[in-house]
Order: sequence, then structure tokens, then C-alpha cells
Amino acid sequence: MATEVIMPQMGESIAEGTVTKWLKQVGDRIERDEPLLEISTDKVDTVIPSPSAGTITELKAQEGETVPINTVIAILDGPAGGSASATPAAAPAAEAPAAPPTRVAAGPSGGNGAALSPAQPASGRVLTSPLVKRIARQEGVDLRQVPGTGLGGRVTRNDIVSFLETRPAPGTAAAAPTASGASAVVAPHPSWQAVSMAGDRVEKMPQMRRLIAQHMTYSKQVSPHVYTMFEFDMTNIVEIRNHEKAAFEKAAGVKLTYMPFVARAVMHALQTTPAVNSSIRGDEVVYHKHVNLGIAVAIENGLIVPVVKHAEEKSFLGLARTVADLADRARTKRLTADDVTDGTFTITNPGVFGSLIGFAVINQPQVGILDMGAIVKRPVVLEVDGQDTIGIRSMQLMSISYDHRVVDGATADRFMNAVRDYLRDWNQPLL
Repeated sequence: MATEVIMPQMGESIAEGTVTKWLKQVGDRIERDEPLLEISTDKVDTVIPSPSAGTITELKAQEGETVPINTVIAILDGPAGGSASATPAAAPAAEAPAAPPTRVAAGPSGGNGAALSPAQPASGRVLTSPLVKRIARQEGVDLRQVPGTGLGGRVTRNDIVSFLETRPAPGTAAAAPTASGASAVVAPHPSWQAVSMAGDRVEKMPQMRRLIAQHMTYSKQVSPHVYTMFEFDMTNIVEIRNHEKAAFEKAAGVKLTYMPFVARAVMHALQTTPAVNSSIRGDEVVYHKHVNLGIAVAIENGLIVPVVKHAEEKSFLGLARTVADLADRARTKRLTADDVTDGTFTITNPGVFGSLIGFAVINQPQVGILDMGAIVKRPVVLEVDGQDTIGIRSMQLMSISYDHRVVDGATADRFMNAVRDYLRDWNQPLL
């Protein structure tokens, strides 16, 4: 019996996915849970396994194509060369009608899911995702006015983006800015013209880079970014790490990096300045009880931010192991949608690449992000027994980008002072 493989919903707010690469082709035999394709969504770039065993008879979505969730993207064990949408020939009256294909959602956990049916909008209710609802609230859009092209009339992100691009701005005939920032990627200003020279190579922007561009542009549009930078004396932390790293790696099974030190200090600081551990929801500010700490991870063609849930409840060892696990799964495309959602504050560490300082873009709808620079040895003026002297210290620049709608300069400075003092006076066991 033919099995229809559908685009899975990788999290509550995900309404569509992009097929980035098929790992199997028509005619190939595939086993249950064997990797079938790679997809990219608003939240995660991951490998999807086959929900059942069979022979691939049709691939219904092209590489690079974005399709709504619950859309059929492949057929297993169907008629050779046939189409899933083709109407079968009428069976003789004496024969029972053929059983319809089984629709199975491919997903990170594998296994057969329940049969899915197209969503049907209830009376007066618009079917859409939380992401689209948030954009609609921020742009003052009545979703009932937006034509939905998704399954069962669902309003997708592309639908509201298209609606905003064609909606006249108040008092002008110009199109309103795109809420997701997509216009910055797909509709450049007419006067912009890239230089073209012999030998240039032109490639279509990868889906992940397009999503990053949209998200970062949107963040800059909605959040008044303000920055403050502090210099930290990390000599004590460097000495602790150098002394403990061999024993820690042997006992814990993961390398001892500087990230769990900084993460612990950040969680302490967020508890002293709760305004920084908040999110904006329309005209409301949500002050979070727990710290869901995002850790930015550089991957091929982009950046992804897996989240340590309830990070304040983890020991130093638990935090180190969780960060290492998320980073490894991010680089091997094994993250799930739950791994990259519901963050409340983010840390990014370009210092591992030699950067001394940076000023990061806020990860919406959060209100702050910490940027870690490289740790370098420098001569520093010290006071010893009441006398000034010069010593060699391990110094690190860190900055916080914060949303001035919620966080004031004094609050951001208190946060950074709390991080600095916690690291300077570190007295926590590592194991």
C-alpha cells in the first residue's frame, strides 16, 4: 500500500518548511528511520528520517521549494512513475475499491504518526501560527483580511508578508515595510546594483542565510538597540580552567570551556536584574520565571541558537554537558524544534574566532544578548599593598545589546557588573 510522506510540523509556531536536500532518489529503497531529506524552517535546520520502510516512487517537492506543513512531499511504494494526485482507474464493480494511501508525517523521532487531515477553519477563526499572529499584532493587521494559501485556508508567513508588501502606508502610496524583513532579501532597492566582473560566481542565497537576513532585519526594525561594553579580568577563571580541565574532561566526558563559566555568571546576573530576562509580546512585557539560555553555534552557511531550558536549575557539570550536546547536535543537524524555541536570553561567543568585541543583534522577542570577545593577555595597572604596579592579566571584552523599550542603561550596567563580579569572585565547584 502506498504511503504519503508529508512535511512535518517542527514545533508549534512552524507553518512551513523548505526542502534543502533529498538524501534518496526515486527508485531507492529506504528503511524506517533512515535519513530521507534535509529541511530548513524558521527555527531549525535538520535531517528528517523516513517514517516507514519502502521504495521511493515519487518526490513531490523540489530542492529549494518551500511548502506548508502537512503537504505531501514524497510517495513510498506507490505506482511506478505515477502521481499521488492522479485519479486511479475505476475498478470493476465486483472488486472492492483500492485503499487510499496512508499519510505519514516524517519527523525527527521517526515512526508512523496518526493520519492527518487538512485543517478546517472554525467559524470566525483564522488558522495560523503564533509567529504570524505576533507579526499581525505588531503591524496592526486584521488576519481576516489576509488571504490564506496554506492548508485549509491557513494564513502562512508568506501570506502576511505579501499582504504587508502591498498595503499602502498611512498617508503614502508606498508599500509598508515587511514585518519579517523579507523585503530586504527579495526586493532590493531599484538603485542598488552589484558590481559584476569577469570570473564572478553567482549563487542563490541559501535558505538559512535568507532566514537569518529576515530575522536580523526584523530585529533591527522593531528593537531600539543600545550597547554597553565592559572589560573583565578573567585571570582567575583562566587559572581555574587550566588547573582543572584534564580532570574535568576525564570525569565528565566533555571538554572544559569558558562557556559554562560565563553562562553561570549570566544566570546569576539575570536573577538580580529580571528585566533583562524578559520578552516583548505586542504591547506587553513577559518577565520570565526561568532562564532558557540560548547559546549561538556557528554552523555551515549560518548560525543557530539552541536553548538550554531551565538553565538556572543545572549544576556546572550539567550545564557543561548540555551545552556540549546541543552544540554537537547543531553541527550534525540533529536538533529538534524544541531545542531552538522559547529562549529568554542569548550568549554569542565570536571570541573563539579571535574577535575582540562585537555588538550582536537581539534574538527576537528577547530583550538582550551578550557578546563574548577573545581572552587575551595584556599589561594592566594593578594596586598591590596600596601601590600601583603593572601586571600581565588575562582580559576579556564583553558587550550587551539590549532593547531600550524595556531595559535602561542603568539596568544593563547592573547586569554587566553582576556578571563581572561573579566571574572575578568565582567559588563554585566544577564537579
